[in-house]
Amino acid sequence: MKIAFFNTKPYDQRFFEKANARHVHELLFLQPHLDENTAVLAKGFDAVCIFVNDRLDAALISKLANMGVRLIALRCAGYNNVDLKAASKNSLTVVRVPAYSPYAVAEHTMALLLALNRKVHRAFNRVRESNFSLEGLLGFDIHGLTVGVVGTGKIGTIVARILNGFGCHILAYDPYPNSECEKLGADYTSLENLFSKSQIVTLHCPLTPDTHHLINQSAIAKMKEGVTLINTSRGALVDTKAVIAGLKTGKIGYLGLDVYEEEGDMFFEDLSGIVIQDDVFARLTTFPNVIVTGHQAFFTQEALTNIAETTLANIKEFELTGTCANRITTS
Repeated sequence: MKIAFFNTKPYDQRFFEKANARHVHELLFLQPHLDENTAVLAKGFDAVCIFVNDRLDAALISKLANMGVRLIALRCAGYNNVDLKAASKNSLTVVRVPAYSPYAVAEHTMALLLALNRKVHRAFNRVRESNFSLEGLLGFDIHGLTVGVVGTGKIGTIVARILNGFGCHILAYDPYPNSECEKLGADYTSLENLFSKSQIVTLHCPLTPDTHHLINQSAIAKMKEGVTLINTSRGALVDTKAVIAGLKTGKIGYLGLDVYEEEGDMFFEDLSGIVIQDDVFARLTTFPNVIVTGHQAFFTQEALTNIAETTLANIKEFELTGTCANRITTS
C-alpha cells in the first residue's frame, strides 16, 4: 500500500524503513502535522499514518476520504485525537498499536519518581558548578509508602509490580480490576479513598470524557499534604491550573509530568530558540519540585521497533483482508 506518514522525525523513518523490509509498502515521510492545510499531501495514497498530536476532526476525515484514503493508521496506543464516528461515516478504517512497550512507560514513571524524590536534577546542576552541599536535597524512603495506581492495564500493572519490589503498599483504582495486581497485594478501592490515603499518586488510565481533568481542584483537596503526583499517561487527565495552585500551597509536594494537556504545539519540537507563549506551561517550569519531560516515556529502541512492526503489520492485514485485529470502533 501507499502510505503517507505525517508528523515524522528522522528516528521514525529509520525504524519504519527497517521494518518495511518485510512488508514492502510504499512509504512517504512528511515532517508537517496532518491538518486541513497539509491533507492535500495525502492525495493518491491509500493510507495515512499519524501520531498522538495529529488531530483528525470530522472535516479533515471527510477531506481524506474524498481523496481516496481508506485507512488511518495510528502509530500509538491512544486514539482520542481521532473522530471515530466521522471515520465510520466516511468508511475509513482506523487502526492503532495497542501495546508497544509498557515497560518503557512504567520505567520512565519510576525514573520521574526517583529523580523528584532524590532531587537528581538539582544535584546534577550543583555538582557541575562544584557545589557539593547537601542542603535542600533531602529525600524520603519510598519503601513502606502507600502508592495509588490509577489505571491497572499493562502499564499500570508493571508499575505496581515495580512498586511492590520497593516494598510499597499499593492502592489501585480501575473499573476492571486486574487479577495480577490483586496477586501482588494491591487493594482496589474508590478514587476518593486512593487520593486520601496515598503519599504517591501515579496515573495510567486512558483519556475519555469521564477521565478528563481527573486530577482537579476537588481531587487535589482530598490528597495528603505534600503528595507526589506522576502523570505519564495523557496530559488532559490533569487540570494544570489546579495543579499549579496545589504546588503553590504545598499540597502537592512533587510533580512529575511526561505529558501536558496543551502539548500539541510544543512537544517533539525544538523550540529552544523562541519564547514559549504558553504562560501556564512556563509557570510550571519555575517550580524546583517539578520535572517535565517531553512525552519521552515511550521512547526506547524496543518501543520504536514494536511501533513500526505493528503499524506496518496492521496495514498489511488491512490490505489483504479489508479489516484488522487492531481496528478501533465506536462501540
